[in-house]
Amino acid sequence: MSYDSDTQSKMDEMLENEKIEAIMRQARPQVSVIGVGGAGCNIVSWVKEKKGGVAGARLIAANTDATHLSIIHADRRILLGEHVCKGMGAGGYPERGEEAARESIEQVRKDVTGSNIIYVATGLGGGTGTGASTVIANALKPSGALMIGVVTLPFAVERFRYNNAKNGLTRLKTECDTVVVIDNNRLAKVAGDLPLKEALGVANELVGEFVKGITETITSASLINIDFADLRAIMERKGIAAIGVGEAEGDDRIERAVQTALDAQLLDIKDSTKAFGVLIHVVGGEDITLDEVTQAGEMITRSLPPKARVVWGAKVDPSLGGKVRVMVVLTGIESTFLSNQPTRLGALLKVKQ
Repeated sequence: MSYDSDTQSKMDEMLENEKIEAIMRQARPQVSVIGVGGAGCNIVSWVKEKKGGVAGARLIAANTDATHLSIIHADRRILLGEHVCKGMGAGGYPERGEEAARESIEQVRKDVTGSNIIYVATGLGGGTGTGASTVIANALKPSGALMIGVVTLPFAVERFRYNNAKNGLTRLKTECDTVVVIDNNRLAKVAGDLPLKEALGVANELVGEFVKGITETITSASLINIDFADLRAIMERKGIAAIGVGEAEGDDRIERAVQTALDAQLLDIKDSTKAFGVLIHVVGGEDITLDEVTQAGEMITRSLPPKARVVWGAKVDPSLGGKVRVMVVLTGIESTFLSNQPTRLGALLKVKQ
């Protein structure tokens, strides 16, 4: 059967478009987010319930506490260590969290098969998150996925948990490409005047916004997309990362949001100018302009060394009408948290005497 030239041209165009669509679907990264332990599951549940999930990502909640897991919103829930912990939690002991993760690791591995990016979100200091997150990251590393840890640290007054967290972070950063760290002690300075319940929820929101924002800017059409290859370039085998977020509205909103994001880094770092790379993510309402997005990038890069690698993306969120939110993630930095010596209980008792 023969066609006239116009009909043939239209058919060729349709076939080419279908081909491009098929390649695009194949090239789009597969993303899994695993919330480990109580805090990690709370983060996943917050994203699922409050934000409607993450476009292009599967949300998985894994915990040793069956009661807590039963109220969590996620695409998939995994009870870790059914025989080891019997659904009653790890009791604050990281070694039990490790054992529980090893018991259930095949189920975790099965649920993230084919993922190109795996986020391991957890709160360090307790038993399940501190122990299981390292085992899970180690088991999934051979898949070749970009492994990004996103963790919160306990308050310094929680001496036992604080030292547990230090040990957990030291181990986790050897298994992940990058671990984004949020220190509750620094967070208290940002959200200290909020009611307790709201203040404790800020960490969940920050981690959730980071995961959702970066993932959707890679997997969905955005104002400026982040390329998966560029994300890998600044996060692959880069150690510790710090995050800062700023939000503003009105006159000079971009300048004020950027300055807040740079000033409110949620981890004590030795020297921000020595960061290997920076991830910049700008979100605004329908009124955000390309000039504002470009200005944010220019302001941030001025404070970085010339060789620092910069990746940036931007998207429109209609719910932010009149506001802009700027997220800055510094990768390859040194944290003072890991350089401090752990506090020994014996030393504390001597001081009290």
